[in-house]
Amino acid sequence: MSARPSWPEAVLFDMDGTLVDSEKLWDIALQDLATHYGGTLSPGARAAMVGTNMGVSMKIFLDDLGLETGQAQLAESQRLVEERTKELFLQGLPWRRGAQELLHEVHAAGLPTALVTSTHRHLVDVALTTLGPEYFDVVVTGDEVDQAKPHPRPYLQAAALLGVDPGRCVAIEDSPVGVASAVAAGCAVLVVPSEVEVPEGNGRTIRPSLAGVNLAFLQGLARDGTAATSEVR
Repeated sequence: MSARPSWPEAVLFDMDGTLVDSEKLWDIALQDLATHYGGTLSPGARAAMVGTNMGVSMKIFLDDLGLETGQAQLAESQRLVEERTKELFLQGLPWRRGAQELLHEVHAAGLPTALVTSTHRHLVDVALTTLGPEYFDVVVTGDEVDQAKPHPRPYLQAAALLGVDPGRCVAIEDSPVGVASAVAAGCAVLVVPSEVEVPEGNGRTIRPSLAGVNLAFLQGLARDGTAATSEVR
């Protein structure tokens, strides 16, 4: 059996829009909630919500519909949208192209892995029935950190739990918010945009999907996370 690769020390995966094409399911739940409130969620507000934690998303949502944003209304909106999203998750989550193959290859190589998501634990537990809990050594959810993406805390916490240097990790993300979090944590970032465009910048490599991405590709990313190239097809 070959030795475990020394680079990267770990691979840190975002979930929604990165491994699974679940942002479209969130779209359904959010539009259903908007209809429940007698309104329509604008495309701009929906795009601004991608990658954010639930509190920020619900504030954007209610503001967009011109509704009150007090704590009671925020909590009620969160409860309703998460209930609907859970119903949709339970019907099965579609993988993004190449994601399942890459996850399995990284796991087979013995590299530590983490799932780092803004989604709350009770929904992540449902998603893990599709993803496979055995493929992640650590799971960091949006309700288990004191600072959410785009703050670096989620990725720093995942690296700390794995006992690795975040500067020697590859993070895989799909949204500007998630990318900002991973870059700020010092990770080299592979970006596979899903619902919104992610701008080019230092510390990130952009590809259209994970199709064709393998462990050798991850090993070829800039090890200091600052000299990444951009590829858009």
